[in-house]
Amino acid sequence: MRNLYSLNQGWTLSFPKGERETEIVNLPHTWNAVDGMDGNGSYLRTTAVYTRTFKAPTQPLAGGRLYVEIPAAALKATVRINGKDAVTHEGGYSNFRADITDLCVAGDNEISIEVSNEDTPTMYPASADFTFYGGLYRGVNLISVPETHFDLDYYGGPGIMITPTPTEDGGADFALQAFVTNPGDDFTVQYILEDPYGWEVAGAVRPSDNSAVTLHIPEAALWSMDEPNLYTVTARLNRRNETYDEIIVNTGVRSFAVTPDGGFSINGVATPLRGVSRHQDRLYKGNALSADDHYEDAQIIKELGANTIRLAHYQHSQDFYDACDQLGFAVWAEIPFISVFKPGDDAHEHCRQEMKELIIQNYNHPSIMFWGISNEILIGGISQELVDRHHDLQKLVKELDPTRLTTIAHVSHTPTDGPMHHITDVESYNHYFGWYGGKIEDNGPWLDKFHAEHPDICLGVSEYGCEGIVNWHSSNPQRKDYSEEYQTLYHEHMAQVFEERPWVWSTHVWNMFDFGCAARNEGGVGGRNNKGLVTIDRKTRKESFYLYQAYWSQQPMVHIVGRRYAQRAGETIEVKVYSNQDEVTLFLNGKEVGKQQAHRIFRFEVALQPGFNTLMAVTEDARDCITLEKVDEEPASYVLPEFTEHVEGVANWFQQVGSLDLDAPMEFPEGYYSVNDSLDELAKNEEALAIVTKAVKLTTNFSIEPGVGMWDMLKKMSPKVMCEMMPDSSLGDKFLNSINAQLIKIKK
Repeated sequence: MRNLYSLNQGWTLSFPKGERETEIVNLPHTWNAVDGMDGNGSYLRTTAVYTRTFKAPTQPLAGGRLYVEIPAAALKATVRINGKDAVTHEGGYSNFRADITDLCVAGDNEISIEVSNEDTPTMYPASADFTFYGGLYRGVNLISVPETHFDLDYYGGPGIMITPTPTEDGGADFALQAFVTNPGDDFTVQYILEDPYGWEVAGAVRPSDNSAVTLHIPEAALWSMDEPNLYTVTARLNRRNETYDEIIVNTGVRSFAVTPDGGFSINGVATPLRGVSRHQDRLYKGNALSADDHYEDAQIIKELGANTIRLAHYQHSQDFYDACDQLGFAVWAEIPFISVFKPGDDAHEHCRQEMKELIIQNYNHPSIMFWGISNEILIGGISQELVDRHHDLQKLVKELDPTRLTTIAHVSHTPTDGPMHHITDVESYNHYFGWYGGKIEDNGPWLDKFHAEHPDICLGVSEYGCEGIVNWHSSNPQRKDYSEEYQTLYHEHMAQVFEERPWVWSTHVWNMFDFGCAARNEGGVGGRNNKGLVTIDRKTRKESFYLYQAYWSQQPMVHIVGRRYAQRAGETIEVKVYSNQDEVTLFLNGKEVGKQQAHRIFRFEVALQPGFNTLMAVTEDARDCITLEKVDEEPASYVLPEFTEHVEGVANWFQQVGSLDLDAPMEFPEGYYSVNDSLDELAKNEEALAIVTKAVKLTTNFSIEPGVGMWDMLKKMSPKVMCEMMPDSSLGDKFLNSINAQLIKIKK
C-alpha cells in the first residue's frame, strides 16, 4: 500500500561558496525570505545544499519501491542519496520525483539536495520583475509503494487523467484512465465515482494494463465559479482481496467557450471573467508558504468577488489549485517563458519540459481553463525563431490537452498587426496606460480600436494596475504620486471600462497582493512591487480592494473611502463611498448628510467640523464607519518626497535640453548613437548611458544599471521601444525627440 512520509524537519543548510553560515532549517524554506524583498537592491543568487538523514521506511510487500518527491526546488536541483546522484531537475516551480530504492541502505541514509537559483543558458525564467527565491520552498516527501503501483515517473504527474464532459441529456461522461507501473494479469483498477454530497453514483473495474473507461451519470451537478461542485474519483489498484495502491482526485463537470464578441461563457451562461493575478510570496516568508497561507490567499480573492485568477508567472502549488477548485475560480496557468527569450534548441526544450509538467501535473483541476504560452516575451525584440517556438508550444499543448484553451500575455508594445497574433486560441495584452505612461482614458479607446480592427481575435487584458502606498495621500491625486487616492482613481476608471465591454473575455488586475521584487525601489518602498490590492503581509486591504468588491461581489457591502487619509484640510471635502447597493445614506456626526442613488461609486460633499468627525454610510443591508480629523494644514508626511523631485526633474530635463533640441527632427546619422539603439549598445558609452538612465528614471522611476536588477530583462530594449510602451507620455510628445537630439551628438 502507498504511504507518504514528510521529510520537512531538521535539515542542515550549507553554502559551499561561503556567503552565509551553516544553519538548521525546517521546510518549506527559502534563503531569500528577507533579502528578496527588504529593499537592499539585490538578493543572494547562489547554490546551497540541504542535508539530513532518514531511515528508509519498510514496504511490507515484496519488491516495493521508494521514491523521493520534491514539489518544487528553485531553480535547479540535484538530489543525492548516500553521495550518489538520484536526479537532476531544472525548473523551479514543478514537482519531480526519483526512485531511490537501489541507492538506500539499511539504517541511516543521507539525502542531500543541491539547489541553485542562479541563471543558466537554457533555463527559464531568465530575468523578470519578481524575486527568484532559492530553496526547497514546498517541502520534501518520501513515497513508499509496492512494485506494482500507479505511475510516479511521468513528468511528476498524479498517475491518472480524468476528463468530465457534459452530455445533452443533462448528465456527464467521465473518461478515466489510470496509469499502472508493472501491471499484472491478476491486478485490476477499480474506479469509484462520488457526487458532491459523497454518494457513490458510478463505478467500474478494468484490467491494470488496459484501464481506460468512460462512466456516465445522469443529472450531473455542474462546476462553475458560483457553484464549484466537485466529484471525487477514487482509483484502487487491487489484487485479489487486497488494495495495493490508491489515489483520490477531485474533478468537476463544466463546459466553457470564448468568442470575440460574446466573451467568456461557462455552461452556456455568458460570464465575463473579472479578477486578479497572483504571485506566491509573503512578507519575510518569501515563497515558502504553508497550505494555510495558500488557502487564505484564495479566500481573500473570493472575498473580493473575483471569478478568475491568472497564476503568474509559473506553476503554483497544488494547495492553491485545490483551493481554486473548491472555492470557484477560472484559472489561467502558465509557464515562466517570460520577458527574455533564449535562442537555441536546448532552451526551447526546457520550455517544452515546463509545459509538459504544468499540464500533466494539473490536468485534473476543473478550475484550470487556460494554458498560458508566454508573457511579455517581446521585451527583448522579435525574431522568426521566437515566433516558430510559440507555434511549436501551441501544437504541444493541443497534443497534451485538447480540452482547454491556450492564451498569451502580450507586452504593451506588441504590434497589433504581426506574427504574434493568431497563434493561441485567445489573447491578452498587458497595458499600463495611466501609470508607466499615457492617460487612464487611453485604455477604452485602445480596446475598441483593436476590437474593430481584429474582430476575429478574442481579446483580454492580462495585466493592468498602478502602485499604491498606504502612507501617501492627496486631494489632487496624480500619476506617479504613489498615493492610495491615485490608485483608486485609476481602478475606478478601469472597472467601468471593463464593465462596459463584456466582450473583453478576461481582465486581471496586476496584482492581488504586493510582492517581492528585489530590484525595485519605488514610492518609498524598496524591494517590492506595490501594485497589489492587498499589502504583502495580507494585513491591509487597500481602498481599491473595496472598489472591486463593489463591482464584483454578490455579498451586500458598503465602504467609505479614505480612512487612512485621516487628517483633512479645507472648507469641504469629497467623501466617496463604494457599494454594490442601489442607495447609500451618509451621516456626519450622527446627522444625515444626504442620500444618493448611484452605480458603485457614491460621492458626497461634506463640511467637516473642527476636530474629530464620525462618518457613517448606511445601506439596507450593510454599513461602514470611519473617523476623520479636520486640520488647518494636512501633514507633509502624506506626500512622497520623490514626487516633488519627479515634477521638478521633468521641468529640469526640458530646461537642460533647450527648445532647439525639442524642435529638432528625428534624425539618425550613421556612426552616432540614437533612440534606436538598445540599452546594451548605449551602455558602451558612459555619456549616452547617463542620458538614457536619467530619461528612464523620469518616465518609469526605474533605476537602471548594467548587470544590476532588471537590466537583463530591459537591455535589449531601445528608448524608442520604451516610449512606444508609454503613448502620450506625461512628459510631452517631444520627449523622445529630446533624447534623440542629445544622443546623436555622441559618436560611437
